[in-house]
Amino acid sequence: MCGLLFAKLNNIQKSDFLASLMLMEHRGPDVSGKIYQDNNVYLGHNRLSIIDINPRSNQPFSSEDGRYILIYNGEIYNYLELANKYGIQLKTSSDTELLIKLYIKLGIKCLDQLNGIFAFVIYDTIEKNIFAARDRLGVKPLYYYDHDETLIFSSEISSIIKLTSETKIDPVALKQYRLLRTFFNGRTIYKNIKMFPAGSFYKDNRINSYWKFQKIEQAAPTDEELRYLIEDSVRCRLVSDVPVGSYLSGGIDSTIIAKLSGTEHTWTIGSKTNNEFDYAALAAKSCSSQHHEVEYNAEEFYETAKKLIKLRMEPFSVPNEVLIYLMTKKVKQKNTVILSGEGADELFFGYDRIFRWANETKTFNIEKFADLYAYGSVKDLEIIEDALEPFMHFSEPISIVAAFFQTAHLHGLLRRLDNSTMLCSVEAREPFVDYRLIERMAGVPFNYRMKDGIVKAPLKRIFKDIIPKEIIERKKVGFPVKLEEVIPPFIKGDTPMDRWFNFNLQVLGIDEV
Repeated sequence: MCGLLFAKLNNIQKSDFLASLMLMEHRGPDVSGKIYQDNNVYLGHNRLSIIDINPRSNQPFSSEDGRYILIYNGEIYNYLELANKYGIQLKTSSDTELLIKLYIKLGIKCLDQLNGIFAFVIYDTIEKNIFAARDRLGVKPLYYYDHDETLIFSSEISSIIKLTSETKIDPVALKQYRLLRTFFNGRTIYKNIKMFPAGSFYKDNRINSYWKFQKIEQAAPTDEELRYLIEDSVRCRLVSDVPVGSYLSGGIDSTIIAKLSGTEHTWTIGSKTNNEFDYAALAAKSCSSQHHEVEYNAEEFYETAKKLIKLRMEPFSVPNEVLIYLMTKKVKQKNTVILSGEGADELFFGYDRIFRWANETKTFNIEKFADLYAYGSVKDLEIIEDALEPFMHFSEPISIVAAFFQTAHLHGLLRRLDNSTMLCSVEAREPFVDYRLIERMAGVPFNYRMKDGIVKAPLKRIFKDIIPKEIIERKKVGFPVKLEEVIPPFIKGDTPMDRWFNFNLQVLGIDEV
């Protein structure tokens, strides 16, 4: 939806803050560079207009008495229901107004009521303090810098670097990246720039959690219950005053979303030698959508990757990010919101080898997990133990792995998707990443999700009436990119993934630390 920037720091000119904010203009090109200032406190916002595109909903958005100032990135899907529930009169048709009024009414407890994707900061002009929060599953990004009497919140790393000149590399994060292709436990590649934790809020100079993944022993949902939850999750994500489209790979996840949403336009990407165009076309035919095939080549991939790494000032996790960007550039011609299938593999155990192992083994073995999950050629068990540490209190291996994938691993996928789509001024929404689905499926028996060796068994059974048989029965395949075709031979490394990591770090000018 937007790009937000909050800064509390001394010795800065408004022009410097504006320059930092405008590094994220792609996140909100409709209304850019809007700033509120209170001495050494700045709140800035770039708006991508999706709900209530009227200027009355521009941000920074102030409460009616002027006390509270809000900057917000995201969508509250149930904002009209909440307005009705709490008797909140809206002068706009915007979820932005609902959010600030609900906070005034409920305080911290407002977070428990929100169904949506969000990151926001509210500044109290009287008490001179702030409240910040991020959605339960970390769909919307929020980075922060709290160092040397300076506090910054931002939708992107680049704006923080512009304000602070902070480029010191975190050696642990670098090892995480080389081994696991992304970052965990709030780390970024930069030592003093952190990712604000999902399901958390900032108040009184402290970060606290309001939601965590919980394992609750519960019976599997009925087919009717699960179908309703998925259908309702899709319905919620269609709330928009601008056109919504769907990615469509030809796999079961994206086909379910495209079919249930009924979006007019669907999109897929591939190269001449590596694509899923036939399956995507079959799925599109069943959805009666206007389908678009986007084709890329090796030179386009390489040059685009270099450009985006420099722009983002952080490494890509996987090559797929470049393809998402190239596809979404075309999406923007028709759609400002795009539906995507992230979360289904994590929720319904689509990664069959690692989930099958976790279910069959009696004792969690870190070396075996590393063999199944790590990507770098050098295995560092301490790095993997650090990434898994928040989940090791679970007693069963399958619970450890499920919690890891449905939170920590998923965060990397969501960050990948947001980075690539918002560079094109398109908002991605993920129907399978709905906290109601996560909570309902937590602790559900393994055999419900992977039955008789069939991954995503519930999805294939429940939606067989609307999904082509060929798509239900096809094997899972990855996103279509072959590193050996797109990374030039002068980029060295022991494996294709090592060469990919080296390429990213070389573009950023990062040496080993």
